[in-house]
Amino acid sequence: MENLGFTAIPAITVICYLIAQIVKAITVDNKWLPIVCGIAGAVLGVAAMYIMPDFAATDYISAVAVGIVSGLAATGVHQVAKQLQGKNQEERK
Repeated sequence: MENLGFTAIPAITVICYLIAQIVKAITVDNKWLPIVCGIAGAVLGVAAMYIMPDFAATDYISAVAVGIVSGLAATGVHQVAKQLQGKNQEERK
């Protein structure tokens, strides 16, 4: 069987993005979303270490780091999509 431990990384990113959208709907200021995503990613990274035997990290520090980076990637993906959408709207004018 292949090593599927890296599939958890995009999964953490998607889950953190969903968590950020939920928190955003609760009317929390947008400046807190990267922190929320980072913390959620850290928690999910440690959880993935226990749940998935082939996870990319084998110790707490690496699992937290992988989770935080994956969580912050959710914020980055959202910002890239937002910037591209804004540029497309400017080109239409």
